[in-house]
Amino acid sequence: MIRFASLGSGSKGNALLVEAGHTRVLVDCGFGQREMARRLERLEIEPASVDAVLVTHEHADHVGGVARCAARFGWTVHASHGTAAAARQLAEVAVRRFDSHAAFAIGDLEIHPYPVPHDAREPTQFVFSDGAIRLGLLTDAGMITPHIVAMLADCAALVLEANHDAAMLANGRYPPQLKRRIAGGFGHLDNTAAAGLLRTLDSARLQHVVAAHLSEENNTPVLARAALAAGLGCTPDWIGIADQATGCDWRELR
Repeated sequence: MIRFASLGSGSKGNALLVEAGHTRVLVDCGFGQREMARRLERLEIEPASVDAVLVTHEHADHVGGVARCAARFGWTVHASHGTAAAARQLAEVAVRRFDSHAAFAIGDLEIHPYPVPHDAREPTQFVFSDGAIRLGLLTDAGMITPHIVAMLADCAALVLEANHDAAMLANGRYPPQLKRRIAGGFGHLDNTAAAGLLRTLDSARLQHVVAAHLSEENNTPVLARAALAAGLGCTPDWIGIADQATGCDWRELR
């Protein structure tokens, strides 16, 4: 069995907790030590019981708290070669570098990293497996590639970026340069692109879909849910939301 929960998802900080058997790993840690401990306590998890943190890329909302939390709580840190080189925040901690195309194991979890188009040095996302069931993570990607589709096939759950509604972004108050960056091929997935990915995938095995990394300025949970539900052919209330303040509670895959 795999279970997962978000501790917070958005531009102010990100962290996803994944557990299988006796193994717990975090994906990213964009929160400081005290805030991270508080958010883990909400899930009834002791920080020292986390084995490792995987870093997707060097942007501060994903890596900002990694080094200090890892030093305090005893986590090992894993990142791609490019991320390890680009993230100045990781200079003070030992980093185990992985090949962004090669699977590796941490305890009871098989971890399959894969590269994504984003404006970072060597950004990766992950598929997790306990040998029987798969959880796919995709945030911070500007477009859907054939490799992404192949990696996320046959997953029983997806944590999927639905960063913005294209019309809200276009008509919003962000400066033009920032709008172009977000909407570009190395920016963030909008609701329509995320829904398009769901239409491409075989959804027969899906037990959970959680929309993540929603912009507080350029999206709403109602719009994200409606788009992803249309992509899956389900009701909007079946789509989960990982928000900035509380993330999302535990979800189990069996």
